[in-house]
Amino acid sequence: MNALSTAASGMLAQQRNVEVISNNIANLNTVGYKRQRAEFQDLLYQTLERPGAISSETGTPLPNGVQIGTGVKTGSVYRIIEQGNVTATGNDFDMAISGRGLFRVLREGEEDAYTRAGNFAISADGRIVTENGHEVSPGITVPDDAIDISISEDGIVEARIAGEQDLRELGQLELVTFFNESGLEAIGDNLLLETAASGEPVIGNPGETGFGTVLQGFIETSNVDPVQEITALIAAQRAYEMNARVIETSDQMLATNANLRG
Repeated sequence: MNALSTAASGMLAQQRNVEVISNNIANLNTVGYKRQRAEFQDLLYQTLERPGAISSETGTPLPNGVQIGTGVKTGSVYRIIEQGNVTATGNDFDMAISGRGLFRVLREGEEDAYTRAGNFAISADGRIVTENGHEVSPGITVPDDAIDISISEDGIVEARIAGEQDLRELGQLELVTFFNESGLEAIGDNLLLETAASGEPVIGNPGETGFGTVLQGFIETSNVDPVQEITALIAAQRAYEMNARVIETSDQMLATNANLRG
């Protein structure tokens, strides 16, 4: 009875669905997190009568045929790239991106990574770094005698130096875009890596065509909607229960067949 394996595949698919939803809910307060969605595909079909085959009785093509599906599988887990809410923090080194783009993170001895999490800090030697200490491209160092930092929407970093009347320009922040941002590989720590699916990075300045702007003193929150995730969780739970019920019914049918007496 194929219903057993078909229903089992449905239970496995809904298990994966719940895992994705649970990860979204777990990252409800993760800075710059982009929610994910599980997508499913049907499996191969058993063709008992092929659609369009010639009927032996009438000599006309069968309009539908008989095809029995064998279940479902997880086709992909899609990252939904949409703007999260922006929250003020009061930290001069926190930055949120309004619009398209990612910050480029320089990792010593490893390939560059990318992130939407702009909860940055300053290192002991004055560099703007992520919370894990990775330098933010293009590598801007703040002088130790700076008393105030200003970051414009177009990414220009300036500092007010003690004893100087005018602001001193320290550098220009960069943003990076990808043709298929959903194709980036997540490696944890709010970091993403380039892949063949994402395409090559396009580097530009904030505010240029195709790039968002930078908001100093803000962070972008997760784009997870808790109500939507709870609704999806309930739907996944019900689908899992229905597949389990199919297995129970199939088991009862097999037991009935086994108990038949001639």
